[in-house]
Amino acid sequence: MPHLGLYVHIPFCASKCAYCDFASWAGRQADMSRYTDTVCAEIARWAEECGHPQADTVFFGGGTPSLLPADLYLRIASALRQHFDLLPDAEWTVECNPGTLTEDFAQALRESGCTRLSMGMQAAQDHLLRQLGRIHTLADVEQAAGMARQTGIRDLNLDLMLGLPGQTPDDMRESLAAALSMNPDHISCYALIPEEGTPLFRQLESGRIVLPGDDTDREMYGLCRNILKKNGLEQYEISNFSRPGKECRHNLNCWKREDYLGFGCAAHSLFHNVRRANPRELDAYLAGETPQTETIGPEEAMFEAMMLGLRLTEGVEEAEFALRYGRDLWDLYGKRLSPALHDGRLKRKNGHVFLTKHGMDVMNSVLLLIL
Repeated sequence: MPHLGLYVHIPFCASKCAYCDFASWAGRQADMSRYTDTVCAEIARWAEECGHPQADTVFFGGGTPSLLPADLYLRIASALRQHFDLLPDAEWTVECNPGTLTEDFAQALRESGCTRLSMGMQAAQDHLLRQLGRIHTLADVEQAAGMARQTGIRDLNLDLMLGLPGQTPDDMRESLAAALSMNPDHISCYALIPEEGTPLFRQLESGRIVLPGDDTDREMYGLCRNILKKNGLEQYEISNFSRPGKECRHNLNCWKREDYLGFGCAAHSLFHNVRRANPRELDAYLAGETPQTETIGPEEAMFEAMMLGLRLTEGVEEAEFALRYGRDLWDLYGKRLSPALHDGRLKRKNGHVFLTKHGMDVMNSVLLLIL
């Protein structure tokens, strides 16, 4: 059965984190009601255009969805249920900043049918959180996790970051231990990427802060892999680890290049090989600026399937690739991928081609072979 994911972007934040390059704004709470109206209208319009299809995942990202007043969140949730045929076992994820989760919003999550809360913990050390511009502490994460469990939200994800200025392998061990003490179903471990134009990038350029070296980054990533595996969370994607059956289905569908529809500013969609990009700027979105669209040709679609699928530990299923695209991936890419097979970056087994552990560390070098 084809999959369809629904993504809603909530661009509001209490404050902008030092490393953040996402489409998010602090101090724009006065626009929340108008933004909700615009998103609900967009949901109705695109659902009608797409024929009110079935959907099996919902994902609210940001920004900070948990900053939205509960009644506005419930209006958007109601619009999704009204205009799309959500499956009874649909996964429903909402991202949350631990410093903003209230009892009212937690109850709204339960009322909407939310099954999964994703919290940006990032680190266990409050001094590292302050350096990132985060508004929460470790105690806030623990309190929010407890509130989510008490409210009856089934699954909990915690995001961690590695490669932070001043972060050590011992800090990483401490963060992993603190996260595991909250018994999450899923943990994501993302490497910090300094984005040009952010306060953190400027601090790096001026020499005020220094990032750990590549060897330290690799050591911290190795700690994530090993410690999480020992505690029952298996790696299924480069940055993601879960207990059995608790993988993020929404993101899995995206990595498998299934269709998804995005609503809100900066949201992207892929539907029947047409990509749609909403205006990034909040004011442009509210003013009704037309999304940009692009039809994806077969060559680009096949490259995307390889690029996304190789992020998964299971890799790309050869028979599924041939069924979807009418081509054998080895006829397409075999000669170019041969060096990666021979030097151990890539492996072929049981009808799948996938990156080895070493290959995951140098994934870009493999993708360059098929560009």
